[in-house]
Amino acid sequence: MDSKNLHLCECSKLQKLPTSIGQLNGLQNLELNDCSSLQELPASIGQLSALQNLDLTNCLSLQELPTSIGQLNALQKFHLKHFSSLQELPTSISQLNALQNLDLKHCLSLQELPTSIGQLNALQNLDLKHCSSLEKLPTSISQLSALQNLDLSKCSELQELLTSIGQLSALQNLDLLECFELQELLTSIDQLLALQNLDLSGCSKL
Repeated sequence: MDSKNLHLCECSKLQKLPTSIGQLNGLQNLELNDCSSLQELPASIGQLSALQNLDLTNCLSLQELPTSIGQLNALQKFHLKHFSSLQELPTSISQLNALQNLDLKHCLSLQELPTSIGQLNALQNLDLKHCSSLEKLPTSISQLSALQNLDLSKCSELQELLTSIGQLSALQNLDLLECFELQELLTSIDQLLALQNLDLSGCSKL
């Protein structure tokens, strides 16, 4: 086995990982997508100091993330698509200083983002498409100075954008397609000087 890559995709009967997984010091890529019976991650996962990519897409039985996830100092890509039972992210996620891509598409139970998310200074892509329980964004999101792409499409309960969103100086793409409850587009959006694409299709209350 290549010690840099561990692919456990579609291991539908896998319920847990061994605590010894934290000893894989050279592991860079851990793919657990479609492990539909996986119920928890061991705290030792935070010991994977070289891990750059973690894919938990379609881990439908996973209830929460361990706080030790914030110890993954090399993590650049974090995929949590279709994590349907996830209601909140651990605040420790703000410690992922190398994180560039955070994919939360179709996290249908996600109600809010941690206020500390603004500390993700390297974050370039934040995908919240179809997070249909998300009602608001934390004010700290305006601190994401490297953010280039923000996808809020089909966040059907999102009612407003923050005035401070105009501080996202690197933002190039903002997708608000079918944000049915969005009632106002703030003038601060004019401050997004790097913005190239803005999609407001289907925002019926604007």
